[in-house]
Parts: sequence; C-alpha cells; structure tokens
Amino acid sequence: MSALILAVLLAALDQTIVSTALPRIAQDLDGFDDIAWVSAAYLLASTAVTPLWGKLGDMFGRKRLYLASTSIFLIASVACGLARNLPELIGARVLQGMGGGGMIVLTFALVGDIVAPAARGRYQGMFGSVYGVASIVGPLLGGVFTDRLSWRWAFLVNLPVGVVALAIAARALPAATRGAKARIDYLGATVLAAIATGLVLVTSFGERWGWGSPAIVALTAATVALAVLLVPVERRAAAPVLPPAMLGSRTVLLSSLIGFLANAAMFAVLVYLPTYLQIVHGVSATLSGVFMLPLVAGLVVSQSLAGRWAAHAERLRVILLGGLVANLAGLLLLGTIGAGTGTLVLSVYFLITGVGIGMVPMVVLTTVQNSVPTADLGAASAVVTFSRSIGAAFGVAVFGTLLNTGFADRARTLPTAGGFDAARPDTIGRLPGALRDTALEAFAHATAMGYLWIAPALAVGVVLALFLRPARKSDDRTGSAGSAPAPAQEKVPSA
Repeated sequence: MSALILAVLLAALDQTIVSTALPRIAQDLDGFDDIAWVSAAYLLASTAVTPLWGKLGDMFGRKRLYLASTSIFLIASVACGLARNLPELIGARVLQGMGGGGMIVLTFALVGDIVAPAARGRYQGMFGSVYGVASIVGPLLGGVFTDRLSWRWAFLVNLPVGVVALAIAARALPAATRGAKARIDYLGATVLAAIATGLVLVTSFGERWGWGSPAIVALTAATVALAVLLVPVERRAAAPVLPPAMLGSRTVLLSSLIGFLANAAMFAVLVYLPTYLQIVHGVSATLSGVFMLPLVAGLVVSQSLAGRWAAHAERLRVILLGGLVANLAGLLLLGTIGAGTGTLVLSVYFLITGVGIGMVPMVVLTTVQNSVPTADLGAASAVVTFSRSIGAAFGVAVFGTLLNTGFADRARTLPTAGGFDAARPDTIGRLPGALRDTALEAFAHATAMGYLWIAPALAVGVVLALFLRPARKSDDRTGSAGSAPAPAQEKVPSA
C-alpha cells in the first residue's frame, strides 16, 4: 500500500505541480504561445491511455504493467527535467502522461485484487485523500521549486520518490498468473484514445480558440462521430477495451456519470479557489494553500470515514448521497462569497465543501468494483477513472469560461488605467484605489456566480444517486493479481 500511495501521489502531483511554474518555463524555453500544451499534453495522454492500461492489466496481470507504467513515468520525468526547448518538454509530458495514467488506474485495480471487497472503501479512501491533497500541494511545490531552485526540479523530484515506490512494488505486490487469452483490441483502443483526445482538446482550448470556432466545432463533431463508431467496434472485438456488456450495467453507467459530475465540481473548487484568494484577498500562492487547509482537512477526514463506513454495501448509497448533498451545499455557500468575506466564514465554507468532496470519489469506485467480476476490475476501474478525468477537464474549462466572461462583463466599464485589461484579472492591481476595490468585487462576484452555475450539475448527480443500487459482493480475497475471477454480483445485461 505504501508503494501504491507514493505512485498515486506522484501521478496526481504532476497534473498540478507545473501550474505555478508555467510562466518561468515559457520564459526559459521561449514558448509563450504554446505554453498551455505543457499541462494539456499530460492530461490528454493520461486520459487517452487509461482504458487501455486497465484492459491490459485484466489480460496480462497488473503487477508487470504497473511496474512498466511507473518506469515510463520516471524516464519521462527525467526527460522533462532535461528538456532544452518547448517541443522536447511537450513530448516528454505526453510520455509522462501515458505512464501516469497507467499508474493511477492500475493502482485502483490492484487494490481490488489484494484487498477484500468489504475493506476496499477504506483503502480506496486513502488514495482519494492523497489525490485531494496533491491538488492543493502541487501548485505550492511548483512555486517553491521555481523560486528557490529551478522549475526543472518539479519533474526531477519524481525520480528518488518513484524509485523507492518502484522497489517496494517489485518486492511486495503479488505476482500475476494471468496470461492473455485473446488479441488486444487495438482498434477499440485507438478509437477510444481519439475520443479522449477530442474531449480534452475541446475542453482545454475551447475558450482560447473560441467555442464557435471551426476548429472546436470540427473537433466536437469528430468526437461525437467516433463515440457512435465505438459501439459497433467494441461489439465485434474479442477482448474489448470497454466491454459493451459492462457498460450496459446500470451501476457502472450511473456511477460513471456521478463521478464525471462530482469531479467537474471538485476541480472547479480546487483550481479556482486559490485564484480567488490570491487576487481578491491579496495573499501569496503559499499562503493561499494555508487558507485552503480547512478544505483539505474536511476532504481527508471524510475520505477516511467514508471508506470505513463503506464496508457495508447498503451504506454506499447513503454515503454517496450525503457527500453529494454536502458538496452541493458547499457550492451554494461559495456562491455567496464576496470581496469582504471574512477568513472565518471562508474556512467554514471550505470545510463543508471539503467534506462533500471527500465522500464521493472512492465510494463511486468501490461501488463499481463490487459490481463486476474480478477479471474485469481493470476495465471497470478504467471506466470510472476515464469519466472522472474528463469531468475534471470539463469542470476546469466550463468554470474558467464562466469566471472570465462574468468578470469581463462587470469590469468592462472600468478605465484601462496603467494597463488594466478586463479580460485579464491579474491586472487588477494596476488600478488606483477605489477602482481596484470595484474590480475586486467584480471578480469575487464572478467567482461566486460560477459556483452557482456549477451547482445544478451536482444536483443532477444527487438525482442519479437515488437510482443507484450498489451490489453486495462476497468477502473473498483474491490473493493475487490475475487470480481466478470472483462471481459477479450484478446481472449485467447483454449489449
């Protein structure tokens, strides 16, 4: 478990650690125009390969693939740290994302292999806590490395930690006994990777290129067409990457949709609340992390408690509903923040939001894992991880659009004093006294309205959770990756 937790920490950190280092990277590598690809490349690659890693783990055994994905991640981290120009860095980030995507989905599936079903929620909760903490700590570490050492250490630091995780995993993880019995579904994997690529590109660059631009419209149309094509492709495959029968399961479908919506709301909170604190309250990047501690505390505690309570299948839906409702309440409270909202009030709002965020992700994953045979744990974990990754990308993109549009509309009447630009909130500090206060209130209002607009999506998740029927799975321990599959606990209708 220590090796798996370290791996999840590294993979999660590399989704956020470069955010504060991007300006310095652009300056050093002379690539301001294409700097957004440094983050998008990792997200795109990790999302695209997730289903393939999950299915290959089901076919060949997860230990060897886990070691391979971790090795790829570490090699790519060194390549990122030694990159001499932006194209080299972007290429290394693609490779790093491919390894990181495998590390995360295989970790979740390995827990299903080595932990009894009744205890899965408790152990999955540990990983959820690590993931949430990484979302806050990542930008802080990136800023420290950039200011004190070099942005290259944001990547090179992975090597010593990753080598330790790799050594422990090689020694401690159970050996796989499964061998492939069917050909790899290369066509299905390619189509699915193309769908993921289209979704990530649309969400990452929709605002930058224009939501109605020919490029975004063409990408959206192509992605929809590929999604339609995926169904017959997977039905014909001998060993489909996404088994159509599993996707026909109500538990898998509803859990994936809930995971998508919950992650969209979670990343809208984790990514943009520090921005609100830094711009409106004038705190540093490091101090904004301190302000976020109540949210992290709520997340970690609720993850741990939810994992323990989830040992009983009948409690899963209650925990999920409680988390979604608490998260929804947190979003509605964040919809009331302004430029003058006090620290104590913010801390209470952050704590409630963190409690809601922490109770959802691992309960969703445990619900899905308990509803499928052990032989399909990798594919099932990949479906949930895939939907959550796309949800995170959508949440960040949609909230960013709402925030920027809302601020620009309210700040358009302000004079462009000293270089203030209504399209760039970071230029608020260039305004004189009273005008600056007006702009800060406008930004706070735009942030609050963004959370109010996101809240209905989470309300849909609450409704979906009412129809979820978590399955009870026998308390057998599989013993090793790739051992004989346990019986399925839910009748999965044929495609």
